[in-house]
Amino acid sequence: MIKLLAVETATDACSAALSVNGVIHERYALASKEHTQLILPMVDELMREAGLQPADLDGLAFGRGPGSFTGVRIATGIMQGLALGLDLQVMPVSTLAAIAQDYFDQHDVNVAFVAMDARMGEIFWGVYQRDADGFAQLIGEEVVTPPELIEFPDLFGVGLGTGWGVYAPVLLGQLSEQVSHYETTPLPRARAIAVLGKRGFAKQQALPVERAMPVYLRDKVAKKESERLSYASKNSKSQ
Repeated sequence: MIKLLAVETATDACSAALSVNGVIHERYALASKEHTQLILPMVDELMREAGLQPADLDGLAFGRGPGSFTGVRIATGIMQGLALGLDLQVMPVSTLAAIAQDYFDQHDVNVAFVAMDARMGEIFWGVYQRDADGFAQLIGEEVVTPPELIEFPDLFGVGLGTGWGVYAPVLLGQLSEQVSHYETTPLPRARAIAVLGKRGFAKQQALPVERAMPVYLRDKVAKKESERLSYASKNSKSQ
C-alpha cells in the first residue's frame, strides 16, 4: 500500500490524511458542525501538495465510528463516493482504535482504556493493547454502555477520551489501580486512521465499497422522547 487517503469526522475534530511511501501528511481542525465545509478542501489540499490525482490512490480508509451519527455518515459517504468512482477497496477503522493508536504513536504506553462520551448516561468503550508491531489491538469488544457497567481486562495503562472528562469518578472507582492517569482531550485523527488503514490493507482486511459501512454501536439513532424525558428527569433530581 503506497498511497492511502484517510478521513475522520466522527467527533468535533475534522481531519484528512494522505500516506505516501510511508510518510503521512495531515490536515486537522477542531470545528464542530463544520465538517461538511472543511473535509473536502482538506483532501484537495493534501492531494494537490503531493502532486496526486484521485486515480493515483491505491486505497482509502475512514473513521467508521462510533461517534456522532452525522459525523460518521459524512466520512462514510465521502469514502463510499470516492471508492465507487475509483474502483478502490476501503478500510473502515474504529474511532476508538484511532484514539489509542495516536496515543501509542506519541507515548511509551502499551494499554489504553478508551471512553468517548455517548451522551444519555452512556459511553463508547474499548480497551486497546499495543501489539508486537506497535498497532492498537482490541481486547474484548467495543460497546456502548453506562460507565458503571464497563468490562475490562486486568491490565495497566492510561484512560483516554471525552468519556473520562464526564465520568472520571465512576471509571476510576473501578480502574483506580489499573490507570496511571487519564486524558480527556484525545480525539480520533486521520493520521491514526491512515496508520491502521494501511495495517488493514496489509492484512487483507479491506472491503469492497458496498460492505464498507459505519458502526454506531447504539442500535437506535435516537431514543424515544419518553426515554429522553426519563433520563433528563433522573439527571435533574441527582443534581
